[in-house]
Amino acid sequence: MNESLYIVTGASRGLGAALAEQLLGPGVTLLGLSRGRHADLAAHAAAAGATVEQWPADLADPLPVAARLETWLAGLDAQRFATAALVNNAALIPDAGPLESIAADELSRVLRVGLEAPLLLAAAFLRATRGWRADRRVLHVSSGLGRRPMAGQAAYCAVKAGLDHAARAMALDGARVAAVAPGVIDTDMQTRLRASGPEGFPEHAMFVRLKAEGQLDTPALAAAKLLALLQREDFGERPVTDVREP
Repeated sequence: MNESLYIVTGASRGLGAALAEQLLGPGVTLLGLSRGRHADLAAHAAAAGATVEQWPADLADPLPVAARLETWLAGLDAQRFATAALVNNAALIPDAGPLESIAADELSRVLRVGLEAPLLLAAAFLRATRGWRADRRVLHVSSGLGRRPMAGQAAYCAVKAGLDHAARAMALDGARVAAVAPGVIDTDMQTRLRASGPEGFPEHAMFVRLKAEGQLDTPALAAAKLLALLQREDFGERPVTDVREP
């Protein structure tokens, strides 16, 4: 019972890929859930002595993904694992602008991928592992925008605020959980925000400045900060937190 199990959503690129790569090690079983595949993850896992699976998963249709996860977990030998963790990283950001400017199908995908899927997956994970002896943890990758509003991103703010408050309630129910703001990261989301232009997005200039001044963490650095927090003994004592807090 010395092995570790990790489940990471959005593991094929950006922050999720960095998280997946850094979690690999001897005795680790890693499951990545993403629309695409991380082309090099299997090779990294073999070199690290880890076991990896990657499932193509559309988290905008999360019910079958959560059901498959629960069935898969139920089929594992629970006695193998000393630790088990779900990292809900996947999210979408819509085009910047007021809520009424976002197409209905895009708005639905943002809400499903960013809030519905994490809660369904967390429920499946906690239910399937209820009888395990492993130290079970759930990490929701949140955002500062869950704690402060920003014009032009009502849907994304709502998703992250929902994750934050869900973590608070889950902790009251006994889960070891934290919704963690990872800082500002140089990912495709940032590129999309900078490309959106200032119309309907008053804070556009700030995002351009952050990039120009080199104030964005790399995905690898942000992943290291998140995983350091995930592995702390006091993980979950603050169900809503930030990697920049002590």
